[in-house]
Amino acid sequence: MNLQSLRRKDFRFLMEMEPRWRDMDGLRHINHATYLSLMETVRIQYLDQLGLKVNKWEEEESSILASMKIDYFQQSTYPNKYEIGVRVIRVGNKSFDILSILFEKNNILPVVSGVFTIVAFNYIEQTTLSVPDSIREELSPL
Repeated sequence: MNLQSLRRKDFRFLMEMEPRWRDMDGLRHINHATYLSLMETVRIQYLDQLGLKVNKWEEEESSILASMKIDYFQQSTYPNKYEIGVRVIRVGNKSFDILSILFEKNNILPVVSGVFTIVAFNYIEQTTLSVPDSIREELSPL
């Protein structure tokens, strides 16, 4: 599936966010690293809702980021308002992929997308885990 064809309706979990003045680069675009930070914040909220307490390192069932792939589709500038959608698109034995797409509030086309590979992880034991059922139940392949 073409990621640029995805729309807000394709996501059950959406969150609104705004960039800050300092998030602009020298060309008055939102800096590429800002998108990663915004998507990370939404991803953490999403995983928390699914029962993976990513911000609690002492938890036996958590996760760790293994890789990411980012695609930029259009420029965006400050000021702006974003809606970021996330969904699970692949589940393996110990890892899963989350798709994040950032939309400008008043634009139907995505600005940037990211596919993040997450490993289920036990920080106490420093070992990988089987992907929890709560993640498997969220699977919505492209």
